[in-house]
Amino acid sequence: MTARRDVVAGLATLPLLSLLPFGLARAQDSKPLEGDAIASSAGDIIIHPVNHASLLLAWGDQVVYVDPVGGAARYEGLPKPTAILITHAHGDHFDPPTLTAIAGSVPILTTAQVLERLPDALKANAKAAANGETVDFVGIKVDVVAAYNATEARLQYHPKGVGNGYVLNIGDKRIYVAGDTEDIPEMRALTAIDVAFLPMNLPYTMDIQQAADAIKAFKPVIVYPYHYQGSKVEDLPGLVGDAAEVRLRNWYQE
Repeated sequence: MTARRDVVAGLATLPLLSLLPFGLARAQDSKPLEGDAIASSAGDIIIHPVNHASLLLAWGDQVVYVDPVGGAARYEGLPKPTAILITHAHGDHFDPPTLTAIAGSVPILTTAQVLERLPDALKANAKAAANGETVDFVGIKVDVVAAYNATEARLQYHPKGVGNGYVLNIGDKRIYVAGDTEDIPEMRALTAIDVAFLPMNLPYTMDIQQAADAIKAFKPVIVYPYHYQGSKVEDLPGLVGDAAEVRLRNWYQE
């Protein structure tokens, strides 16, 4: 990661790893957020799956929405976002009407392609970052990771250099949201990942075996399969063995 740009200035000095099964976080509107809690030197990081590839990460006074889609009603009763990450322009990750309804004036970090397609009202608070950059975003360092298809028959779905994955450095924890990608060298080269969100469905991303091979290579502490519709994610723990803790959650409740 070489280049560095400011998106939103911020905080962060920090020290620990412990895991709690579930926890609560409070945003500025004081509504509790349920989810798994990862202890960090910045306080508990609450992980709240929403649907498919959409999730919330909350810590301190921050609530980061990742790839929010599906309409405003899907987010009723949840804390309002303080920032938004968008991995790429496909409709299951980027939905302008949803963003218009929920984003307000919060900062958005995304790709160049998405930035071009954002509604004008949201562009003033949005920034694009490219693969390999490191940016400051809501007070934390975010490493922007490549996300693409490498298998010949799948190249048309996610060309190299278009989509982003993100590693959020929150306190002493590193959380990797892969976006839509296969088991690529840039993923395998990651180090010290505490939590990884990995997609696994064909033909758009990778299959379960590819995901297991990637996990064994970069060794995240915890893995959440997401973006897995139609895949037998229940087989992943057996394929991974003791290389990582696999946490299966229901991302398709609707």
